Amino acid sequence: MSYTARELMVVCAARQIRDGEKVFVGMRLPLLAFALAKRTHAPNCTGLFELGVVRDTPATGLLYTMGDAPNIEGALWANRTVNVLGLMAAGEIELGFIGGAEIDRYGNLNTSQIGNWQQNNTKVRLPGSGGGADIASLSQRLAIIMPHERHRLRERVDFITSPGYGYPDERGPAGTAWRQRVGLPRGGPAALITTLAVFTFDPATGEALLQSYHPGSSIEQVQEQTGWPLRVTPSCAETVPPTAEELRLIRECDPQGVWTG
Repeated sequence: MSYTARELMVVCAARQIRDGEKVFVGMRLPLLAFALAKRTHAPNCTGLFELGVVRDTPATGLLYTMGDAPNIEGALWANRTVNVLGLMAAGEIELGFIGGAEIDRYGNLNTSQIGNWQQNNTKVRLPGSGGGADIASLSQRLAIIMPHERHRLRERVDFITSPGYGYPDERGPAGTAWRQRVGLPRGGPAALITTLAVFTFDPATGEALLQSYHPGSSIEQVQEQTGWPLRVTPSCAETVPPTAEELRLIRECDPQGVWTG
């Protein structure tokens, strides 16, 4: 069966969800990834949404925003953002989804501005953090979803909105050691899912590792569109494509291809 790049990204994102986990669900593709995981390999996962909603079943209708009526109807809990973030601060959220305008080799994300802010040379203002910094700082694992373009995957982002594994400096290396130094005792990026590939991260160094390249892509093409020298896992191979059943479920949730077209 044929499929779009975004449908494959949904499948890759769903594969990050483990059965029984509490998942902080982001907008767009993560909405579909939660629904797909729930209906396949992770029937006991629970979805938490930034506006304060908690669900143990996917919404019955397509969601354009988290606050749409289908997301409220049948929810386990419809409360306030601060209550859901409080669960994350307490370490209760196993996996969080997030996106960004820029990411670097250490998983640091920029959704604030393009340009050198320290020299008052901001070229583009971006939406800012929202709950992004909270998700990146407090969830036990972080999955990042974004388009794969060289100007987005950079050696160093212009501004760290949501921390990944920091940068190596005179105080020590990047990775989990950096997070501990700055007061983030858990978490960090576990996966970067793009339109070309899937990366994991080395917790010791904090660096992204190419885990798989999507069908029709190659390691060479991924490198061409990546702003840092690739590190490749020993098991790196072509991404396993969606099954017919996975595609059926995705298209049942998004029949017009609003998010996946």
